[in-house]
Amino acid sequence: MTDKQPGPPSEMEKLKEKSDYLRGSLVKSFQEPLTASIPEGDAKILKFHGSYMQDDRDLRLERKQQKLEPAYQFMTRVRAPGGVATPEQWLVMDDIANKYGNKTLKLTTRQAFQTHGVLKWDMKPQIQEINEALMDTLAACGDVNRNVMAGANPYQSEVHGEVYEWSKELSDYLSPRTSAYHEIWLDEEKIVDTRSEEEIEPMYGKFCLPRKFKIGIAVPPSNDVDVYSQDLGFIAIVENGKLLGFNVAVGGGMGMTHGDTNTYPQLARVIGFCKPENILDVAEKIITIQRDYGNRSDRKNARFKYTIDKRGLPWVKEELEQRLGYRLEQERDFHFDHNGDRYGWTEGKGEWHFTLFVQNGRIKDEDNYPLMTGLRKIAKVHEGEFRLSPNQNLIIARVTDAKREEIETLIEKYGLTDGRSHSALRRNSMACVAMPTCGLAMAESERYLPTLVDKLEDILDEAGLREEEIVIRMSGCPNGCSRPALAEIAFIGKAPGKYNMYLGGGFTGNRLNRLYRENIGEEEILDTLRPLFIEYATEREEGEHFGDFVIRAGHVKAVQSGLDFHSEVKV
Repeated sequence: MTDKQPGPPSEMEKLKEKSDYLRGSLVKSFQEPLTASIPEGDAKILKFHGSYMQDDRDLRLERKQQKLEPAYQFMTRVRAPGGVATPEQWLVMDDIANKYGNKTLKLTTRQAFQTHGVLKWDMKPQIQEINEALMDTLAACGDVNRNVMAGANPYQSEVHGEVYEWSKELSDYLSPRTSAYHEIWLDEEKIVDTRSEEEIEPMYGKFCLPRKFKIGIAVPPSNDVDVYSQDLGFIAIVENGKLLGFNVAVGGGMGMTHGDTNTYPQLARVIGFCKPENILDVAEKIITIQRDYGNRSDRKNARFKYTIDKRGLPWVKEELEQRLGYRLEQERDFHFDHNGDRYGWTEGKGEWHFTLFVQNGRIKDEDNYPLMTGLRKIAKVHEGEFRLSPNQNLIIARVTDAKREEIETLIEKYGLTDGRSHSALRRNSMACVAMPTCGLAMAESERYLPTLVDKLEDILDEAGLREEEIVIRMSGCPNGCSRPALAEIAFIGKAPGKYNMYLGGGFTGNRLNRLYRENIGEEEILDTLRPLFIEYATEREEGEHFGDFVIRAGHVKAVQSGLDFHSEVKV
């Protein structure tokens, strides 16, 4: 580290140092037969291998009364750079979810797969089957670069392939080099390593990064990856169908801590332009800046956004260019129209793409909606690819003319929906997992948002706003996995059944929202939003989005920087 830290290293830093490059005592812990859990230290190291230890919170009290340990289980996250998976990979994930998990798949807001409910004894065979399908869980969690996102909208198919290849290259290039993952899960022989730290882990070292790091590539006019939420965002500049390069944006991030005004969500800021062939170099050098200067004393202030806000954007740009040995070019013009998905069938370059609405990204069979079974049947005949959207939806992509009729028949047979029968609000909704598995959740999210939207739809129908596009998001805690700070309407869990409500985010993901009501339940949520929806319906200007309206009408003030996120709260 090249910068004096504000205090002693955090306990996590000490744990990483002692972990022998992310090995810890995971082998021993997963062989222990007397408990379904692993020790806390190993649980933290396990995150770097793509898994969180959790327990079923719905069963906590019952098991405690029975004098049993909590119902420990593991969530496993599988990287899919750019959100792309083959039909064969989809079938493997389907099989794993049903064989080892809770018979559901979660499509995450970072275009990755998650399996839930995996027992300790099934972790190793699960990861081995994932590996056999040419996927992995390495670095899907932990203080490293996470799954690299890339624009998935089907009408951008002409440049999607090229951008997707860059997302794959970034993912591979920025992955940890330690052999721990292959030794522990894939039974590769451990070799006594006498190399130096720089040789074993040349970019991350034994400490990795101070906190997680996220990268996304957006392709205007779509900001489906919410590029301003990323630690490092690349904005594709396309001219006459040719990818010229990328604007470089730095310092976004959604997480914060309730009651701590030193923590806040932040927007990434554009600092220049790079050619496609320089994208790996730029990403690596930016990551090393965060590695060297990020806060390793206080994990609440350890994200890249705080490093930048502490030192200033000019310093970061100068430090980057010094490490690169060349200057970034002047940023290029671009424009975003939206950050949502385009549902139904679209065509591009002689191929067809069907965007399927998946409520909160949960793939499962329900009594009247056999979604998982339908997709399994499609995967068995599909010859193209599946694209996981940043909005938790799914694109059956690259369907040929010869296959379209067969796939369309299966879509109709299993009643798979493109969401057009739902309100625009529901189609623009997003929620994190939260209860019952996430240990950080303070309130429900995935299980509750659909019910809340049901009740909001009654108000929207009354106001004539059913087809008005409004971005609404819910998170069970302030870590912000559903990127709530960018939504026009957002709810962040505060306690069981209670949420902080935020208004005024930008429709294209370019502006933060602001706290409007604190610690409220469903009745007050509905009572608060009803007059706002009625007012919006009658007083909005042509083409004006809800987030813009509440600012113009004086309900909240615009927030263009996280440094202003906590100021002048409306109560």
